[in-house]
Amino acid sequence: MKHTPTIRSELDRYLQQKGLSLTQFGHIADMNRGAVSAIVTGNKPLSVNQLDRITEAMGLPEGYFYDLFVENYIIDHPPNMRRIEPFLYRCAELGKLGVIRRVVGVIMDNLLYSPKLFDIAEELLAQGRHDAALILYENVAEVEKYQHSERLAICQYRMFTIQIGDDQSRNLRVATLFEPYVERLNEIDQLDALKDLANVYRSLRKWDKVDEVARKMRAKAEIQYSMKHQYKSREYDEATRKLSRPMFVYIAYADLLCASVCDAQGDYQQALQYTYAYADLDWVKETDANTLYWVKLYQDWARCNIYVNKLLSGDISVLPDYVEYIAETAHTMESEKLSKLLNVMIAANRFQLDVNDILKRFEMIIDSFVQQPSSDMYTHQVVPEQTTCFKYELAKYYLNRGNYSYGFKYLLDVLSKSLANNKESFFIRCIKLFEQFKQFADVRTFIKYESLVSVGQRERLFYY
Repeated sequence: MKHTPTIRSELDRYLQQKGLSLTQFGHIADMNRGAVSAIVTGNKPLSVNQLDRITEAMGLPEGYFYDLFVENYIIDHPPNMRRIEPFLYRCAELGKLGVIRRVVGVIMDNLLYSPKLFDIAEELLAQGRHDAALILYENVAEVEKYQHSERLAICQYRMFTIQIGDDQSRNLRVATLFEPYVERLNEIDQLDALKDLANVYRSLRKWDKVDEVARKMRAKAEIQYSMKHQYKSREYDEATRKLSRPMFVYIAYADLLCASVCDAQGDYQQALQYTYAYADLDWVKETDANTLYWVKLYQDWARCNIYVNKLLSGDISVLPDYVEYIAETAHTMESEKLSKLLNVMIAANRFQLDVNDILKRFEMIIDSFVQQPSSDMYTHQVVPEQTTCFKYELAKYYLNRGNYSYGFKYLLDVLSKSLANNKESFFIRCIKLFEQFKQFADVRTFIKYESLVSVGQRERLFYY
C-alpha cells in the first residue's frame, strides 16, 4: 500500500535537511514558534494562510501543497467551511480548478453546504473568476436538480451566461438547456434572462425562437411595468434596480427584436410597424437621466431602421439620406456603425448598386472592424455575427464587380471564422459563393479554400 505523504512530514523533513529550528523557520515564514510546532506535531489544523507562508518559506511555487492539503485536511474529515471557504478563494486566485473540483466533490454529498457554495460562486463571479464559479454552480445545480428551487434556476442562468462564447454549436446547446429554467427565476430576473436568451438565438439566426422569446419578454415586462407604477413600494424599487436596463426598455427591445425577425423574413412593412412602435415612447412615465438616455437611444435606432426598412424593401431614394445619417452618427459605438454599413452592403448586393464611393468614405471605420470586446451578451453574440455578415456581403459585392483579390480575401476570412466558430450556415454560403466564382481564383486562393473545406468536412460542418 502506497503511503500518502503529509504536509507535516514534508515540513519536518525540510527542517532536518536545512538544519533549521522551529524558531528559525518561524522567523522565515513570519510565524511564531508555537504555531510551527503545533503544525509539525499535528496538534493544530493548518489554515491556507499558514500553508502559503510555509510554502513560500520553503522556496516552493504558490499552491504547491494544495493537493496534499485536500488529502490531509478535507478528505475523510468533517467539512469545515471556515477552512474550506478561504481555500476555495485562494485556489480560484491561482487557477487551481482541479483542486476546486476535488474539494467540491468531497463536500457536495450534503445539501446543507449548497447555499454556502452558491454564495461563494456568486462572489467569484463578481470577481471575474468565471471558470472557478462555473464549477461551483454546476455542482450546486447537480445536487439541487430535484429541488425546483430559485437557486437552481439562478445557477442555470449563471452557467448559461458563463458558457456562451464563440462556438455557435455549443451556444445552441447551452441556450436549449437553460431555456426551461427561465420561468423558475423571479419575475424581475426573468426579463434579463429572456433578453440574453433572445440575443443568443438572434446570433444563431433562430428567428422563430427570437420571436417567441421576445413576445414572452414583452408580456412579462408590460405586467411588471404596470405593477411598478401601481405598487410604489421601496421593496419593489429595490428589486427592479437589479435589472441591467430601465424596465420600459424590455418592452421596447421586444418590439425591436420582432422587427429584426420581420427583416430576416423579408417582411419590411411589418418590420416598419414594429419600428414605429418602439419609436413612440410617450407612454414612458419616468423622466430621470437614465430613462431619457434610453428613450433617445431607441428613437435614434428607430430613425435608422425606418431608413433601413425602406431601403431593403426597394426604395433606393432613401440611400443618400441614410448615408448622411451614418456620417452624422459617426460618433456612435463600433457595433452600431457596423450594423448601419451592413445594411448598405445588403442593399447594394440585392439591387446591384455601386457603393464604391460610400465604402471609400467610411474606409477608416470599415478597417476598424476587428475583434470586438465582449462586455455583455449583446456585444459577445450579435456583434461578431454582424461582423461575419458584413465581411460576407463585402466578399459578394467585390466578386460581383470583378474585384477578385478583395472578394476572395473577405470570403476566405469568413470561411475561416465560420470554421473556427461552428457557423455552419455561413460556411455553406461561402462554399456556394466560391463555387460561383472559382474560375477567377488564383492558385494560392484555391489551395487555402480546399484546405478550409477539407477541415470543414472533418468537423462535419457540411457534406458534399
